[in-house]
Amino acid sequence: MKRDGHIHSPYCPHGSSDTFIQYIEKAISHNFTDITFTEHAPLPDSFIDPTPQQDSGMKPEYLMPYIEELQCLQKQYANDIRIRIGLEVDYIKGFEQETRHFLDTYGHFLDDAILSVHFLQWQDTFECIDFSPECFINFSKKVGSVEQVYHLYYDTVLQSIKADLGPYKPKRIGHPTLIHKFQLAHHEKINDDTQIHQVLDIMKQDGYELDVNSAGLSKQFCHEPYPPFAFINYCHAIELPYVFGSDAHCVADLHQHYNVILPI
Repeated sequence: MKRDGHIHSPYCPHGSSDTFIQYIEKAISHNFTDITFTEHAPLPDSFIDPTPQQDSGMKPEYLMPYIEELQCLQKQYANDIRIRIGLEVDYIKGFEQETRHFLDTYGHFLDDAILSVHFLQWQDTFECIDFSPECFINFSKKVGSVEQVYHLYYDTVLQSIKADLGPYKPKRIGHPTLIHKFQLAHHEKINDDTQIHQVLDIMKQDGYELDVNSAGLSKQFCHEPYPPFAFINYCHAIELPYVFGSDAHCVADLHQHYNVILPI
């Protein structure tokens, strides 16, 4: 099986207009046999998206059209490739009940899903920690230091793993070292090996799987996958299941760096 389990779509408000068919045809041409579209789920109604365009999640009114279009494409391409209907669901501290209600309502439509942390809470505000280097650096000043932001991030990832989000809670944890995205912009070397090992060990213990996400290799201030190569090897050692994900937001990025990740 050749699988890409983290793909966005034309329903992504901060992505591209590339069509589902363009993604699917490229996957088939590259001999992939299994793909999951994991569009950003709508954010909780009472959560205020801190990004400038407030475009982090799909608009709620597009959710069922997204699912229904993919259901049709599953039938259309049934003999060529397995297409899984999925979502990338945000874990947002304090919004667990709303997230669970969403999953209880729509989870039965899904074949696959990812649980990710993009938003960190500090006092009474939230920050999208992967939006821009400037936002990241400004947030680190508010929190106290880059190292403290790292600690806050891993604490939030651990909370996401332990959160009770009901029977449809995603079993794959998305890019658990996303905090590295701007590591070459803030010019500080943070030793977070202990926290990463802890996250992976608890994922293994609690029966989760890992999104081995290649997108970081293409990010200007990252230059490594999420998690880094050494920790992908560690996943082998502890037999933590993982799924390759290109995190493509356009067709050009689909399956990016697969041949770099695969030998690992």
